[in-house]
Amino acid sequence: MDQQERSSVEAEGAKERGLVHIWQAGSCSVTPERLPGWNGKTVLQAALGINHGLLLTEGGEVYSFGKLPWRVGLEETCTKSPILENALIGQHVTTVAAGSYHNGAVTEGGVVYMWGNNSAGQCAVANQPYLREPNPISISDSETSPLLSVRILQLACGEEHTLALSLSREIWAWGSGCQLGLITTTFPVTKPQKVEHLAGRVVLQVSCGAYHSLALVQCLPAQDMKPIPERCNHCSQLLITMTDKEDHVIISDSHCCPLGVALADSQSENHVSCSSLETLEGKSATGSQSEDCQKTFVEDEPAASESEMTSVLSNNDGQEDSGISSPGNVLFPDKKAVKEYLENLSDDPLNDSQEKSISTEREQPSQEEELTACLPGPPGVSTSALNSLVVSCASAVGVRVAATYEAGALSLKKVMNFYGTTPGELGSQSGSPSPGPEGLKDTREEQVKLESMQGKKSSSLVDIREEESEGVSRRLSLPGLLSQVSPRLLRKVGRAKMRTVALTPTYSGEADALLPSLRTEVWSWGKGKEGQLGHGDVLPRLQPLCVKSLDSKEVIQLSAGGHHSLALTAKSQVYSWGSNTFGQLGHLHSPTTVPRLAKVCDDSGVWSTAAGPEYSLFLVDGEDFQPGLYYSGREETRENNSPGNNCTKSPTLLLACSKLGYISSVTAGGDDCLALVDRNIMGYIASLHELASTERKFYCKLSEIKSQVLRPLLGLDNLGTATTVQQLQDMASRFSKLCYLIGQHGASLSSFLHGIKEAKSLAILKHSSLFLDSYTEYCTSVTNFLVMGGFMLLAKPAIDFLGKNQELLQDLAEMKAENIQLVEVLNTLFFLPVRRLHNYARVLLKLATCFEVTSPEYQKLQDSSSCYETLAVHLNRKRKEAEYTLSFWKTFPGKMTDSLRRPERRLICESSNRGLSLQHAGRFSVNWFILFNDALVHAQFSTHHIFPLSTLWVEALSEEAGNVNGLKVTTPEEHFILLSSTPQEKTKWLRAISQAVDQALRGTSDLPPYGSGGNIQRQEPPISRSAKYTFYKDPRLKDATYDGRWLSGKPHGRGILRWADGRMYSGMFRNGLEDGYGEYKIPNKALTKDDHYVGYWKEGKMCGQGVYSYATGEVYEGCFQDNMRHGHGLLRSGKLTSSSPSMFIGQWVMDRKTGYGVFDDITRGEKYMGTWQDDVCQGNGVVVTQFGLYYEGAFSNNKMMGTGILLSEDDTVYEGEFSDDWTLSGKGTLTLPNGDYIEGLFSGEWGSGIKITGTYFKPSLYDSEKDRPKALRKLGILAVPADEKWKAVFEECWHQLGCENPGQGDRWKAWDSIAVALTTNRRQHKDSPELLSRSHTQTLESLEFIPQHVGAFTLEKYENIKKYLIKACDTPLHPLGRLVETLVAVYRMTYVGVGANRRLLQEAVREIKSYLKRIFQLIRFLFPDLPEEGSTIPLLVTETKRRKSFCSGKMDSRSESPEPGYVVTSSGLLLPVLLPRLYPPLFMLYALDNEREEDIYWECVLRLNKQSDTALLSFLGVQLKFWPVTVSILGESKKVIPNTKDVCFASAVECLQQISTTFTPSDKLKVIQQTFEEISQSVLETLQEDFLWSMDDLFPVFLYVVLRARIRNLGSEVHLIEDLMDPYLQHGEQGIMFTTLKACYYQIQHEKLT
Repeated sequence: MDQQERSSVEAEGAKERGLVHIWQAGSCSVTPERLPGWNGKTVLQAALGINHGLLLTEGGEVYSFGKLPWRVGLEETCTKSPILENALIGQHVTTVAAGSYHNGAVTEGGVVYMWGNNSAGQCAVANQPYLREPNPISISDSETSPLLSVRILQLACGEEHTLALSLSREIWAWGSGCQLGLITTTFPVTKPQKVEHLAGRVVLQVSCGAYHSLALVQCLPAQDMKPIPERCNHCSQLLITMTDKEDHVIISDSHCCPLGVALADSQSENHVSCSSLETLEGKSATGSQSEDCQKTFVEDEPAASESEMTSVLSNNDGQEDSGISSPGNVLFPDKKAVKEYLENLSDDPLNDSQEKSISTEREQPSQEEELTACLPGPPGVSTSALNSLVVSCASAVGVRVAATYEAGALSLKKVMNFYGTTPGELGSQSGSPSPGPEGLKDTREEQVKLESMQGKKSSSLVDIREEESEGVSRRLSLPGLLSQVSPRLLRKVGRAKMRTVALTPTYSGEADALLPSLRTEVWSWGKGKEGQLGHGDVLPRLQPLCVKSLDSKEVIQLSAGGHHSLALTAKSQVYSWGSNTFGQLGHLHSPTTVPRLAKVCDDSGVWSTAAGPEYSLFLVDGEDFQPGLYYSGREETRENNSPGNNCTKSPTLLLACSKLGYISSVTAGGDDCLALVDRNIMGYIASLHELASTERKFYCKLSEIKSQVLRPLLGLDNLGTATTVQQLQDMASRFSKLCYLIGQHGASLSSFLHGIKEAKSLAILKHSSLFLDSYTEYCTSVTNFLVMGGFMLLAKPAIDFLGKNQELLQDLAEMKAENIQLVEVLNTLFFLPVRRLHNYARVLLKLATCFEVTSPEYQKLQDSSSCYETLAVHLNRKRKEAEYTLSFWKTFPGKMTDSLRRPERRLICESSNRGLSLQHAGRFSVNWFILFNDALVHAQFSTHHIFPLSTLWVEALSEEAGNVNGLKVTTPEEHFILLSSTPQEKTKWLRAISQAVDQALRGTSDLPPYGSGGNIQRQEPPISRSAKYTFYKDPRLKDATYDGRWLSGKPHGRGILRWADGRMYSGMFRNGLEDGYGEYKIPNKALTKDDHYVGYWKEGKMCGQGVYSYATGEVYEGCFQDNMRHGHGLLRSGKLTSSSPSMFIGQWVMDRKTGYGVFDDITRGEKYMGTWQDDVCQGNGVVVTQFGLYYEGAFSNNKMMGTGILLSEDDTVYEGEFSDDWTLSGKGTLTLPNGDYIEGLFSGEWGSGIKITGTYFKPSLYDSEKDRPKALRKLGILAVPADEKWKAVFEECWHQLGCENPGQGDRWKAWDSIAVALTTNRRQHKDSPELLSRSHTQTLESLEFIPQHVGAFTLEKYENIKKYLIKACDTPLHPLGRLVETLVAVYRMTYVGVGANRRLLQEAVREIKSYLKRIFQLIRFLFPDLPEEGSTIPLLVTETKRRKSFCSGKMDSRSESPEPGYVVTSSGLLLPVLLPRLYPPLFMLYALDNEREEDIYWECVLRLNKQSDTALLSFLGVQLKFWPVTVSILGESKKVIPNTKDVCFASAVECLQQISTTFTPSDKLKVIQQTFEEISQSVLETLQEDFLWSMDDLFPVFLYVVLRARIRNLGSEVHLIEDLMDPYLQHGEQGIMFTTLKACYYQIQHEKLT
């Protein structure tokens, strides 16, 4: 561009990015020009067709230029200046694509627009030759329901087809031809369809040539690889074959399936490669194929005549059926196939003679073999033929379909000779003028075909030995061919011992998700007659097929030209294949059907490519990081004014392009090339190119180190110890990981340069942690390797291998000097990556300077730069530390080195300068202190001791104690004082130890302090800390490991202690001892189970509440003291511990049952309730059995001994002496149920015969009652008094309140104890898995307030106390709640099961009364204002509205109690809390006791209830005036007629029935009172006047209500009220009402029915 033009552009205010330059392809000398008439908007992307182009600007607009025949009004003209596509305005296009004559664009929302030529359906519209305007097309996935439209990321357009890559990484195709990859034969396809063959794989990029397609696909992660089958599932041929050749064996695991090669005509099998890793499903598309794929081979050539064909077949006729081909015969399934094959083989008239030579000269077996090589065996062959295929094809078809000229390129001359023609015939060798391009093309195609036939010759030259020596590099570049020995097999055979380490890094999901993947495969499909598919043959493919030879080549970009393909790898190399007429492949070989390396330029790498119809463009890293552009392909020469075609045989640098500026991308079209160029403003663009270019170079270097140094090193055999090998492998795999990350980053930078180039989206900024971590990890493993002396160890075994390549190594390590040590070279080599961090920091800083200092970009770049710089400095420091440590190990005495040397251990300082000595050390002792980063080592002559730093406390001693310069060191089991020679030395050591301890505790020694405030070093490590330690001296804890909190050398806080013998304690510690809540397990060797304790500890012993589960199956729940059961506890034992164990609940003293206890013996079906002494029943007790026997009396030594009473179920009573269980012995009285009794001497066991010597009395009916022995009256005299029971439970509660003895102690101390109990319990529950319910939490919160009482005691205060008690008893965390819970448990244990015996009723009632008395004492201690039992709280406000008394009608001046007020009783206060919990067992006893009475009562109730209301009322003698006349039923009044039932006094009946739903006597009495009021109410309604009840009137009505209420257990209810009601109520109104109810109950029993 000349000066004048440039200035005009700048005047227009053009931006400096995305400038468009265009020039004609092939004119190497022409200067690229700015696009005429372009308004200078920044262009992000350009796309070129044959004669037109598209530009996409930064604002998402699309412009077209060139020949646009589809546009209205522009059919003929050529538009030089770009025109805006109006249809796309406002759509914000993100990417565009141009096919030969059609276009596509994708918007931000993933919608595709197509326009242009649509003759083959390539715009996805049916029956329209042109689409004049961009037209949205719908792509929807039919597999989803409802149909979802598919969002598209990228488009690629060919000549007659279009491919789209969706957001879910699947390919959608439309248009015509086999290059669509769809399973269809009807073209055009106008509805986009998914390419099913690649469904489920992650496709990274698609690219379209004129008639072929390429896709870049991510490899499956290793775990998704299917196991390799033994045989191909299409042709059953072995996948791994061995072929014998004269003097060597070829082993191969690459197998090319003979089925499924797409033939040109009706036999359209799909070519499927069944190589070792891929077994594709049999999706071969049979049936006739459309026109399109029949065009595959050059058309309009005369077919060979019939006669020529038959000559081949005639020889074969004899053997056709047998299906076995003998040498020299080719097996053809039918004549048609041969005809077709030969037809396609002939390409132009020039070839006819050659054809003849093939078909007639039968004596040339070699050609015969070649022909076989090209022939697929179609599926029609019988099985025997298949077997023969395995024989003949193993060395022919499968092997050599694609064997190319690997053993030396076939020159054109060889080819011609091979065909039996003289060199002169074609004139290509004899100096005559070159044939025109067309002629050349034909010979080229011919030659491509021959490559595939020449396989046999070439392969037989390859020897297995030569093969191996040629090395991996060439072997891997091969396609899947049998002519090569598979490297995998070679390795298996050759070196069984070779160690395996993943040098290809394992699948790292994180980096792969954030950066482009390098584990890629290339898949191709479509027409392949030029070899542009890369499968080693010229056959078309209907479906995608993996180009095996590009596996593991790390391809990152594909470009498809007219008839050739380019693949760019992460190592900046280009592989090319396909047509090479004009040298567009960038190498001198004739066309190639397999990918080969292009030689673009010598020293620098390629980072972007573009493929045009007959040329290629390569963007290369140039001088000063400014990209250079190379061109390879057709050249236009304009001599003699006649356009001719020349071809550049090697890529040439377009110098004119280099002057433009920084090229960010190039595009190739028909005749034109286009480049997008950025100007380097303020060095921003240059810095980006520098970063990208150096990163790619760095990747190449790392890859080279990996292959040239690491691989061979890992292969060496004598690498020393296993740990060294392990270290080396670790380092190698980290190196690999880092190397892979750098490769990914290089690739991501290349694509970054094609885009908008926003600094903030640089991967190195966005994902900096990924880079920092990878570098840190790698550096850690290298320094560890270094410390272990790895490089020195390596130097010996590696000397032969590395010595030869010293120059290479020095070159890699960038070391220039002469004769350097090998160790040094290796050392430098492996620390190379750290240097790269400085470069990152430098370039990021450069980029930052391009922004305003205040901008966020500047800040971000600046921060990242300092991060990388900090890490680089930190890693260099790590390296120095490692080297310092290594030099220390060299001088250290050898024996100790082995035990102390660890990879991650670094030296901080040591006292070999005698700077530190031990206090009170012997005169001749040697004490050497070495401080590592994880331990302090105290070494003596031959021994050493290691103190881990995490459990080491150090403090300076005060000067005045005379300890000058002393340091006190505390460890869990040692305390010693170190004396330093000088104060400086003391400070140095104190600081070093403190920092090392701090670092060891924080465990972040490997990471530099990123960010701002991280650099502050804490001087003092914390005194309290978490650490793990194993004891070695302490007798109690020897060999135990403690893991948890510490305080100054002692376990303190939560922790876990494990002993060597399997014991384990997990819980709280104080000052080194178990203290607080904890869990303890003791293995029981004999039973192979654990004893398990969960509960409280004090000073290392079990103390307080706990649960101990024994290995035998017994479980003890209760109190402990000094590791013994002491206090109240429950022991479950017996075989069936879980479901029905024997249970003991009661008092323990020093691990033995002593005091009152209840023992439920499941084996004998007996329950003992009484006193114990030293684990045996001793003293008074009661026994009940499940058969209803009842005994109370004295026990001695577990036996009934002494005086006792025995009752049987039928009321037979024995009172007297006992000598053993149930054994009578001595004086006694036996009373029979009818009142007869015997007095005398008894002996014998109850239930079997009893011997009696005595007198029999039969009392006469007239004897006075009092003379008869009333044994039943005296029950309970010999039992334990109720107040003596469960003393331990109450004592425990008093202890919890801080009182030594009941009622003695400080009340405020008690309230403090309650508060402490609540908070500690809450805190503990917070850590426990089962969370507290919300209501529970609220209860606890409300309990935190203590009810205050100042002034006189009022009813309100009484109510407050009552509320407090109800809440306290709701949670077991409160001492009172715990007490109630325990009492309920013991009560149920006593009176449930065998204990449900009617004889125990009085005992049970006494026990409840005793509870009330004792709890009341506790409450009066906590609330001293509470009056004593039976006192009255005066009512402050006298009630104004006084009820009329029920019976007298006068105003009742005489209240229920002597003076007005509220009587305080223990039962009134506590029964509402206790009784609901104790009700079931208690009521059960009442029901059993009153069983007989109640049965009589119930029978009567049932009989009387059969009567109608009026009949019953008259039967009971209710006065007529009280009979209801009408009753209201559901709101309407009805007359009472003789047969109505259950309607009279219904409300009163309903009311009385509620007696069964209440618990306490006071509630039950209220129900009775309410019933009376309901009766009065209904009578009032009937009489309509005031009246007074007399008892005579009231009783029959009430009796009626009681009968109708039908209360089943009325007797039990009556007795319960009688036993437990407050005594002061007996003479009040409620007392009278209760008496009435009782009278009704007895009346009903004795009712006589007339």
